[in-house]
Amino acid sequence: MTAANPASFDAVAPLLKVSGLTARYDRIEVLHRLDFTVDRGQLVALVGANGAGKTTLLRVLSGVLAATAGEIIFGGERIQSLPSYRRVERGICQSPEGRQVFGPMSVEDNILLGAYRRRGNMLASRLEQIYHFFPALKEKRRLPAGTLSGGQQQMLAIGRALMGEPQLLLLDEPSLGLAPLLAADILRTVGELRTTGMTILLVEQNARAALAIADKGYVIETGRIVKTGTGRELLESDDVKRAYLGM
Repeated sequence: MTAANPASFDAVAPLLKVSGLTARYDRIEVLHRLDFTVDRGQLVALVGANGAGKTTLLRVLSGVLAATAGEIIFGGERIQSLPSYRRVERGICQSPEGRQVFGPMSVEDNILLGAYRRRGNMLASRLEQIYHFFPALKEKRRLPAGTLSGGQQQMLAIGRALMGEPQLLLLDEPSLGLAPLLAADILRTVGELRTTGMTILLVEQNARAALAIADKGYVIETGRIVKTGTGRELLESDDVKRAYLGM
């Protein structure tokens, strides 16, 4: 599965550039003037402790939560004032924390919901691509999504996001609550998606596993980015080892 590549996108500039980004819940500021970039084709990992602001950042990027200051440039366009559905149209698709599948609906109908802003006759081929990555979903495509295991529901959440033809795939804690072997399978698939040229911003509680497959990583603490580097550099950082890798 390859991401679409609109001709209007500058192939040299970062796909995503965030400058001075601030966000708050009510009166409490939770993101403090963040600056970072995501280049096309990169898998970028965002790691940090619970409550550091990782999920909040994804919510701001997808438009679920409004930024209170700063700039979000995606594909050369300022998007911080766009509603979430317009961002989906431009190719920002999210697999949310907690999966959030629609239990009574069939697996296949859940996946197809990810394409609700898309038009054309390519839905069937995209669906088959998703079944290629997640064959268990094809076997159970007619069953209610609520009957799936936790790992299969996570596959479903990612597959639903992929149906939106993401230019940027936002993955929020894809291994959360999964047994170690299932978590490893999910992250291995994320790495395979990256090899197709897809651009991915990954929030993941398992810092070691996330950084191991990441081109670049950012460490966030209390709403501020405190360290950046390649995935390998952060894995070898003494500070990161002590704080997040249990070493």
